[in-house]
Amino acid sequence: MEKSLQRSVLLVTLSLFFFSIPVSLSVPFVLFHGIAGECSNDEVSNLTKFLNNYSSSPGSCVEIGNGLVDSLYMPLTQQASIACEKIKQMPELSEGYNIVGLSQGNFVARGLIEFCDNAPLVFNYVSLGGPHAGLSDLSKFNCSVCELLDIYLSDVYNDFVQDHAAPSGCFKIPTDIKNYLEHSKYLPKLNNERPGEKNSTYKDRFTSLHNLVLIMFQGDIVVIPKEISWFGYYPEGASTPLLSPQKLYLEDWIGLKTLDAAGKVKFVSVPGEHLRMAQDEVVNYVVPYLKNHPT
Repeated sequence: MEKSLQRSVLLVTLSLFFFSIPVSLSVPFVLFHGIAGECSNDEVSNLTKFLNNYSSSPGSCVEIGNGLVDSLYMPLTQQASIACEKIKQMPELSEGYNIVGLSQGNFVARGLIEFCDNAPLVFNYVSLGGPHAGLSDLSKFNCSVCELLDIYLSDVYNDFVQDHAAPSGCFKIPTDIKNYLEHSKYLPKLNNERPGEKNSTYKDRFTSLHNLVLIMFQGDIVVIPKEISWFGYYPEGASTPLLSPQKLYLEDWIGLKTLDAAGKVKFVSVPGEHLRMAQDEVVNYVVPYLKNHPT
């Protein structure tokens, strides 16, 4: 009887021990494509498959609306809202997930992180060529299928344009900050920039990330200046010099400084043009943040 009791106690002790050991779970990821892209596009599809294969984690590209057209003409506020509802309806993400954002898709990704109520946690967020601090020069906006947008964007802070041209939510003209803060409907909110309207919830959600990987392309002529991929920007009212860090970082409006102080921000620079990465660079700088993580 005594030996039987001892064995029972031992089994209970061992079971408690093994349940306390961190278990490696498969953490899924989602990918958001950029402007004039779609999940069925060969480059986006191939990248998603590549990340699946090399990380051994399940992942998928999440489409917003009908893809290419809506990436051009659906306002970013609406794109982020659709992404929020889609993510909450994906049961495989309910225990948390990772994000990869491509170019403009990073504004959808960040909107999802900051604005989405009652959403599953985002662990790691990898940004490729994200225009995080705001595109600064309308004259250098370049999109091969965006002729109509060129007409729209000539008056980028017009309410109609803000509601019908997705890239309008990406622009921050350094010599027109007053109009930007008053009329831009997405980026000032995303970066918590408006005086007297700072939202601590956005900051709390952003600082909950385990890792933030900001990848800048040295040959980038799409995201201008390229340093906005690292949240670098100009002083108010001027187009030089480039400030990095800027007030957004120094005053910690979205928690970037807090994340950086905790060693959770990786500033990565690669030599290619916009979104052009060699396979070994993807393996080195993206894949590690999509691999399984202990719970």
